[in-house]
Amino acid sequence: MTPRERYEDFERSMLCEYACLSVNTKGRLHPSEKCEYRTEFQRDRDKIIHSNSFRRLKHKTQVFLSPTGDHYRTRLTHTLEVGQIARTMSRALRLNEDLTEAIAMGHDLGHTPFGHAGERALNELCPDGFKHYEQGIRVVELIENNGKGLDLTYEVKDGILKHTNAKAETLEGYIVRFADIIAYINHDIDDSIRGGIITEEDIPSEITDVLGHSKSARITSLVGSVIEKGIYLENGEPTVGMDDETAKAYNALHRYMFDSVYRNPKCKSEEAKAQEMLRKLYEHFCSNVFSMPALYVRLAEEYGKERAVCDYISGMTDRYAVDIFTDLFIPKDWKIR
Repeated sequence: MTPRERYEDFERSMLCEYACLSVNTKGRLHPSEKCEYRTEFQRDRDKIIHSNSFRRLKHKTQVFLSPTGDHYRTRLTHTLEVGQIARTMSRALRLNEDLTEAIAMGHDLGHTPFGHAGERALNELCPDGFKHYEQGIRVVELIENNGKGLDLTYEVKDGILKHTNAKAETLEGYIVRFADIIAYINHDIDDSIRGGIITEEDIPSEITDVLGHSKSARITSLVGSVIEKGIYLENGEPTVGMDDETAKAYNALHRYMFDSVYRNPKCKSEEAKAQEMLRKLYEHFCSNVFSMPALYVRLAEEYGKERAVCDYISGMTDRYAVDIFTDLFIPKDWKIR
């Protein structure tokens, strides 16, 4: 037996009845010869981690635009935290950890520069709208690998598409949705405290009495709630969730963060500038399609210039967008020789 076949046997014997086994994948659009060493979901994880889009996440905003300091989260560190939390829950529930990790690593590949502010700007500009989870599918199918795509399995793409506001077809995909909300609410608190926006003591006691008084305690409480409740049937379908008390405290924490941080003028003071920058770039490239790289010119011919321009801009890092804007719209100094 090959190492892959031995691990597939391990999955059959060790994972729970609701787990998605690697051998049961619905497959890829372009089937290829199986790897001797890795399962199909392990291959997907590796494809994502080695992609250009994944590397660019290190220079994309999570919450704070261009923060001063090395310890604030970026879209990449957020992704890694989601992966860690998702794997913990998946392993404890005896789900497919490799599928879970692949979805987690790919869940934000479609995110724009400047975080959700950039997403809102492109959603207003693009005639068909813009959602980062839908863009993630365009990235892995049409944009990565110079337009050839990553050819991921059906289950990984389903998890990427549905990680925000829909229930994935696999429990592994649904676990990533929980890991995403657990990660971002807690690291956003951490960054907000570091930035002087709130203090730990500002969080209402009815929340901290349930979830805990530190980032670590809150993550442990939320993750533990999902694990302890376990996999249960809802309308005859297996699902996961939090117990009522923990879910109520989490929802209260989410509302607190929106009121105190996500809508705080101190956090969002630069967002209008970032959105206006993306509007200018969008207008420029819609009027100058052939100034985009060749891949996006091809996408414009097939899908329309507006969608291709969104593809191009959404793939930019924060600093690349600023550099392009500066080059196009900021006068350069005269140099006298």
